[in-house]
Amino acid sequence: MTPMIPFSVLDLCPVPVGGSAAQSLANTLDLARHAEEWGFKRYWLAEHHSFPGIASAATSVVIGHVAAGTKTIRVGSGGIMLPNHSPLVIAEQFGTLESLFPGRIDLGLGRAPGSDQATAMALRRNLASDPDHFPQDVMELIDYLGPAGPGRRVIAFPGVGTQVPIWILGSSLFGAQVAAALGLPFAFASHFAPGLMMQAVDVYRARFKPSRQLERPYVMLGFNIFAADSDAEARYLSTSMQQAFVNLRSGRPGQLPAPVEGYESQLPPQARAMLAEVLACSASGARETVRSAVAAFIERLRPDELMIAAQIFDHSARLHSYEIAADIQRSLSH
Repeated sequence: MTPMIPFSVLDLCPVPVGGSAAQSLANTLDLARHAEEWGFKRYWLAEHHSFPGIASAATSVVIGHVAAGTKTIRVGSGGIMLPNHSPLVIAEQFGTLESLFPGRIDLGLGRAPGSDQATAMALRRNLASDPDHFPQDVMELIDYLGPAGPGRRVIAFPGVGTQVPIWILGSSLFGAQVAAALGLPFAFASHFAPGLMMQAVDVYRARFKPSRQLERPYVMLGFNIFAADSDAEARYLSTSMQQAFVNLRSGRPGQLPAPVEGYESQLPPQARAMLAEVLACSASGARETVRSAVAAFIERLRPDELMIAAQIFDHSARLHSYEIAADIQRSLSH
């Protein structure tokens, strides 16, 4: 029997070809309101820079936009790329968000730059920060968000005492080890980098040490869903994300392309193999097709939560896909 687990939304604020950041941010709020109505647990936004197809670069600002326009759904980052920032600044930003929207903010942290080297240099002014210092930066951030200790010279205000829940994001064993050592929930980026998923989950669960935030391991896995009224329509919708990946791997990142009939069959074998690898944790199809794939994935991995991604060109089709996903979650819960 498939266990009951919550579904959540990962939104990259996609900017379709011919679209604008303003319209994408409006679409994000519309999707968040529907996600809240349909029973999704949380709504996460991701930090990417210098990508004309992603409008969530100022992630904490977009989180505030979504939280202000919704009422109950948790809103957070999937994630903030901590090497781009000082832990104090992130503590102040998320302490402010938690003060505005108490009990609704999540802080997911990653150690990738979310950009290329030139953009990382523009963000940080230098590349002296060391990604391997990530665990120390996370601990510093946890300290800023915890209760104020005696003699502390630097205080994150707002932030101190808010104890915003922190998650570790990862696509390798490094993030799994950090999350386990610090006793934090772990979100694995299986929706685009599934290669080490099973090994990372095993390492996290085996090495987990309880903390003040979390008593036992908690695993969230990314999963792409392209759902529609027919298998053929869903496969057609999924070609936007396929094109986006091929463009990105070819050094041509851009806005989210319109779907193309039979796109995958037009690709050379190496591109098809790349897509099969990066999109292994995906389901495309009508409701029952997707339901079977999701149930099998949950049965095999036993995650505590699924984070659903859906890079779909047309906003109304994207809404419908998430609505089908929510219906599938409810059906699996019975």
